Amino acid sequence: MIKNIILFIKGFIMGIANIIPGVSGGTLAIILGIYEDFIGALSHFFKNFKKNLKFILPVGLGMLASIATMSNVIDYSLNHYTLATVLFFVGLVLGGIPLLLNKVKGKKDSKVVSNVIAFLITFSIVIFMAVAKLIFSTDFAVSFSGMGLIGFILLFLVGILAAGTMVIPGVSGSLVLMLIGYYEPVIKTIKNLVHFNNPAHNGLIIAIFGLGILVGIVGIARLFEYLFKKHETVTYYGVLGFIFASIIAIPISTFTSISVTFKVLELVIGLVFLLVGTIIAYKLGEK
Repeated sequence: MIKNIILFIKGFIMGIANIIPGVSGGTLAIILGIYEDFIGALSHFFKNFKKNLKFILPVGLGMLASIATMSNVIDYSLNHYTLATVLFFVGLVLGGIPLLLNKVKGKKDSKVVSNVIAFLITFSIVIFMAVAKLIFSTDFAVSFSGMGLIGFILLFLVGILAAGTMVIPGVSGSLVLMLIGYYEPVIKTIKNLVHFNNPAHNGLIIAIFGLGILVGIVGIARLFEYLFKKHETVTYYGVLGFIFASIIAIPISTFTSISVTFKVLELVIGLVFLLVGTIIAYKLGEK
């Protein structure tokens, strides 16, 4: 029972991460110590159905619960307590770094150059994602009203894209959705569905988007499972690149979306939240 509650909490945190542009659910899955089990269960869900269901169910319910209940809270927090919210998530990333370093500590691997290259490539990808909004225009007009067959097919494909980026550590699915103009319409649809506004239409949109997410998650999960099995050390160095870049990317992604000014007291409170996030991630990573 306690194990299921812990998995639910971890899923809840992952779900929140997938709401916030710049924060990666995959990163927090690693930080919380469930990434390999998560992608393994998704990749071979029916192979060991009972065992995988016991793992996926509490994590999945936690993610769904956080997305359904926290969309408004996160939106409010980012707009009114931006610094504290951002530093809390940076703390969650920082708290998981010791767990990751232990994964590569003592590994006898002669491919030092490959490890460094993997780290630099993934680090650069995340930083590029963070500053992409400053480079490219994101003013795409996307509307879910009066959608035809082509619109639903595109929505399904966007779901696959978003899911892939949710699973890949360090890459923010929400940020990708924002770059292609789907972030606000999807969040708005979730809010409307939670409040039972036009449930048939909004439910269909979320169902098709969710199906795309499911397909994308399974596909990317199998890829990363293969990488961890065949190229474990270099993959972990790549993940470390994602993680260290996320510490920089999360503030960049948020502060380029929201105009932020803060006082000394707000900075102190933000640092407290940074510490709280670090402790939470460190302790959950041990479970």
